[in-house]
Amino acid sequence: MAFDINFKPTVRFMVISDIHIKDDPCIEEERLEKAINIAYRLSDSDSRYNSLDALFVVGDFATRGSELQMTKFKAITDRLLRDSTELVMTLASHEFMADDGGEAKALERFGRIFGLQPDTHTVINGFHCIAVTCTKGCHFDDAKREFAAKELRLAADEGGKKPIFFFQHPHITDTVHGSINWGEDELTDILMDFPQIIDFSGHSHAPINDPRSIHQRHFTSLGTGTLSYFELDEFDKTHGTIPPEKDSAAQMLIVEADKDGRVRIYPYDVLTDNFFPFVWEIDEAWNPASFKYTAQRYKTEEKPYFSVDAGLVISDITADGCNITFTQAESEQDYVDSYDIFVTDISDGLIKKHLNITSRFYLYDMPKTLSQNIQGLKAGHDYEVKVSANSFWNTACDNPLTAKFKTLD
Repeated sequence: MAFDINFKPTVRFMVISDIHIKDDPCIEEERLEKAINIAYRLSDSDSRYNSLDALFVVGDFATRGSELQMTKFKAITDRLLRDSTELVMTLASHEFMADDGGEAKALERFGRIFGLQPDTHTVINGFHCIAVTCTKGCHFDDAKREFAAKELRLAADEGGKKPIFFFQHPHITDTVHGSINWGEDELTDILMDFPQIIDFSGHSHAPINDPRSIHQRHFTSLGTGTLSYFELDEFDKTHGTIPPEKDSAAQMLIVEADKDGRVRIYPYDVLTDNFFPFVWEIDEAWNPASFKYTAQRYKTEEKPYFSVDAGLVISDITADGCNITFTQAESEQDYVDSYDIFVTDISDGLIKKHLNITSRFYLYDMPKTLSQNIQGLKAGHDYEVKVSANSFWNTACDNPLTAKFKTLD
C-alpha cells in the first residue's frame, strides 16, 4: 500500500492524538518522533507532492499537562518540524490534570510554552481548518459552541463545496467506533449544518484501522487513534475494553486533498512503518448522498470464513479446563473483528462457557493463530468447542471450527 499515484494533492497533513507524554522518559516520545519522521520521509519521496503542510495534535498530548510534559513535547516538535509545517494543537482532559491550577493554569502554560491559541481557525493552501479545545474536562460550553458556529459559517461562506477540516478531542457521540463510551454531543447540532465537515477526534484510543473509525451521516467523522495504548469500545470481550497487546499502539492519519476538494485519508501504523491496506476516499464532502461509509455497511452479506486448512487444537486439558489454539479466519472486505467461543457439554447439549475475544486486528502484524484458556468446567465431562468468526458488521461465519475433548477425572 502507498499513496494513490493518480491523486494529485494540493495539501497534506498528519493527525495524531492521545500521545500521553509523561514526566519520566517514555516510549511515547520515541513514537512521536518516529511518526513525524515517517510523515516527512513519505512526503519528501512523493513525486506528486512533496510537502507536509501541517501537524494536527487533537488533545491528550500529555498525561497530566505538567510543565515538564509540555516542554518535552515542544522540544520534540521544535527539533523535528520544519518551518513549512504548521503546528495546530488542542488541549483536553489530560492536559488539565496537573496539580497546580487546573484548566486555567494549563491554558496559561500552553500559551507560554507553545505560543499557540487553544481555539484556532487557519487556512492552509485554501482549506479551512478549525480546532476547538474542550473545557471542564471534555465538554464544550456556550463560548466554545459560539466559536465553532461562527468560524464554521465563515469557512462555509468562503470555501463553498470544499471540505472543512474540524478538530476536537472527544468523538462526536454515535459516530466513529469509540464514540459511545468516549463521545460528547454538545457540538452535534452545530456540526450538522455543515455536511462538508471532515471531523477528527480522539479520546477513545480506538484503533484507526477499525473500519468503523470512519463514519458518515450528517458529516464525516474520523477517529485519530493513539500513540500510547489501545482501548476498544466493546463491552462483551472476555479481556474487557483494554485488549491484549494494548501497548503495541502507534497509529496516525495522513490526509490529502486536491484542488477540487477531493480527500484521501491514509491510516498508518507507526510501529511497523506501514500503510494499512486501504484508503478512505471522500470525493464530495458537501454531498451526503455521496457518502459511502454509512450505516449501510451493516447490511452487508459478506461474512468472514475459515480456510479449508484452518485448524482448532485443544491442549493442556485439566479437570476443569483446557487451552485452545485456532487459525485466524479470513475476510474479503476488512479484517475479522472477533471470535465467539462456545463450550457445550455433550451430555445435555447446553452451553457451559461462552467467551468473546478480539482478533487483534489493530496489530499490523496480526498473529496467524490465537490461543485462549478455558476454565470453570466439570471433571470427567465430554465437551465440544465451537469457534465462530465475526465481522465488524454483525455477520458471522458459516463454517465455525469445532473440536471435542474430555476433562480429566
